[in-house]
Amino acid sequence: MGSTLLFALGLLAQSLGLPWALPEPEPSTLYPWRRGPAPGRVRRAWVIPPISVSENHKRLPYPLVQIKSDKQQLGSVIYSIQGPGVDEEPRNVFSIDKFTGRVYLNATLDREKTDRFRLRAFALDLGGSTLEEPTDLEIVVVDQNDNRPVFLQDVFRGRILEGAIPGTFVTRAEATDADDPETDNAALRFSILEQGTPEFFSIDEHTGEIRTVQVGLDREVVAVYNLTLQVADMSGDGLTATASAIISVDDINDNAPEFTKDEFFMEAAEAVAGVDVGRLEVEDRDLPGSPNWVAKFTILEGDPDGQFKIYTDSRTNEGVLSVVKPLDYESREQYELRVSVQNEAPLQAAAPRARRGQTRVSVWVQDINEAPVFPENPLRTGIAEGAPPGTSVATFSARDPDTQQLQRISYSKDYDPEDWLQVDGATGRIQTQRVLSPASPFLKDGWYRAIILALDNAIPPSTATGTLSIEILEVNDHAPALAPPPSGSLCSEPDQGPGLLLGATDEDLPPHGAPFHFQLNPRVPDLGRNWSISQINVLILLAALRTRFRGQSRDKSLLHGLQEDLRDNILNYDEQGGGEEDQDAYDINQLRHPVEPRATSRSLGRPPLRRDAPFSYMPQPHRALPTSPSDIANFISDGLEAADSDPSVPPYDTALIYDYEGDGSVAGTLSSILTSLGDEDQDYDYLRDWGPRFARLADMYGHQ
Repeated sequence: MGSTLLFALGLLAQSLGLPWALPEPEPSTLYPWRRGPAPGRVRRAWVIPPISVSENHKRLPYPLVQIKSDKQQLGSVIYSIQGPGVDEEPRNVFSIDKFTGRVYLNATLDREKTDRFRLRAFALDLGGSTLEEPTDLEIVVVDQNDNRPVFLQDVFRGRILEGAIPGTFVTRAEATDADDPETDNAALRFSILEQGTPEFFSIDEHTGEIRTVQVGLDREVVAVYNLTLQVADMSGDGLTATASAIISVDDINDNAPEFTKDEFFMEAAEAVAGVDVGRLEVEDRDLPGSPNWVAKFTILEGDPDGQFKIYTDSRTNEGVLSVVKPLDYESREQYELRVSVQNEAPLQAAAPRARRGQTRVSVWVQDINEAPVFPENPLRTGIAEGAPPGTSVATFSARDPDTQQLQRISYSKDYDPEDWLQVDGATGRIQTQRVLSPASPFLKDGWYRAIILALDNAIPPSTATGTLSIEILEVNDHAPALAPPPSGSLCSEPDQGPGLLLGATDEDLPPHGAPFHFQLNPRVPDLGRNWSISQINVLILLAALRTRFRGQSRDKSLLHGLQEDLRDNILNYDEQGGGEEDQDAYDINQLRHPVEPRATSRSLGRPPLRRDAPFSYMPQPHRALPTSPSDIANFISDGLEAADSDPSVPPYDTALIYDYEGDGSVAGTLSSILTSLGDEDQDYDYLRDWGPRFARLADMYGHQ
């Protein structure tokens, strides 16, 4: 029987599940030591070809081959074999009959473990001497299809965009087979056993690549496909194995959002903002939560003032209409909005357009009771100080925004700490009910504040609050009074003194207080024969001090000692003094900077005394100049006192000693002050830099 026919019969029996075994052949006889007949170099006659034996052979022991030596007769040669499978691991797989030279297979072979064995054969005489040189014996294990193919994974996963074109790669299935890769036993072929209908996928039988085969993948129809895969050896006719392929279809924006209605109706209360009015329901078949599904809403028309907005509910994808600016029922009772919807992601060009991509929204404004409104709030007005009870202050009335409702407004006080005001409940007319004390603690900087309420009679009623600010206006209700004259004596003859300095006070505030105008009593004409009154600027003294100590103005302690009595001095020294012809009657160096040395232009010796000097007067010793800015204040105070009592110089409180400019005076010129025609020509704003008291002087003598 030919070998090809035997092999075919074996496959047929295996496929039918029948037992099958080849008839045991007689082992072939080999003469591995036979020499060739040609003389010359000694060599073997032939090389023993490999001996093939099938794996998984069941009938054991199985004769493989017989070896012989032709040097001696049969029975006089002893044969042996060595190597893996005999005396090396795996042991006892092969054996040899030492007298006949037959080699046997004693165990089942597995090609996947060992695919060949290399043994050495020996031939000895009966005495143990070597008859032949050792020779190689190779046994090859022939592969049988005894291993199924195996997929590398139980489940293969892939993703594909819906609408993908045919031939788009999805994923790849992979498998292995432990059989001989050079035989059909490991020749694998892939196929799809099941995928449902229609069949969108195919698999390459050689590579296992899965691709699309037709158009029409729609995630909204089928989102996941489950495929059953098979792999078979023997080029698809042998042993098989199966696995799964799960293919997910990814979403694209191929469905436009649509409103569920052509028109929505809602109601919104007036005079409120930041509230939701209603919801606009939409439908979208794309993947929920994805940009292909999330809706965006736009108000196309009907809201010119931007009183509404629409935001998206992330959970339901509905549009929520809200009021962002208060509505007014009296101005507009209804709004007709046109609204469109689209997705965050752009719509695919091939996607069908939405039938309801726009809708109408009708919003009816609900009329509610609105609080009254004061047209002017706060309301500012003024009233003269000391106004008697019953003096009218103002009419603080409010209007009712609810023009389509007949409502009445009443008025009352909410805050009137002095209980000074009386409010007419029907008209809002306000008048005083007593005289307000100027010393009231609730009078702040000449202003009094009250709070008035306006209440409508709706159910429930609404209240408005208005602030009334009343300025208490200053009036000239106090007469000036002469200040007590300074200590001293009056001279009966004009050449014995400059006269008396007069000052005045007034409880009124500017412009009803200072400056004052002095005159002799017109009812006593004889006073004018012996007396005269002239107005002087007392501010000259302040200007001189400011100029002299400008460099030390940062030292707050410089005039600390003069701050308490400076105002009194200003009020008292309002006499102009002597004429200009007396300006050389004193030492101008008295006005120079205290740290400068005295001028030496005058002759040494005792200075001349004034004619009114007492006989017993002794000149004061020279005082030490101050050495630090902190000592200047005391130096000035002591110097003024010494100059006032020194009969050798004119009195320090006359204006005459301040209008001498001198040569190179560090105090600067004062001519611009003394040459003015009157107080109205002077600029006294710089006095505000000296503190609150001088700011009051600036108000008194400044421009009105």
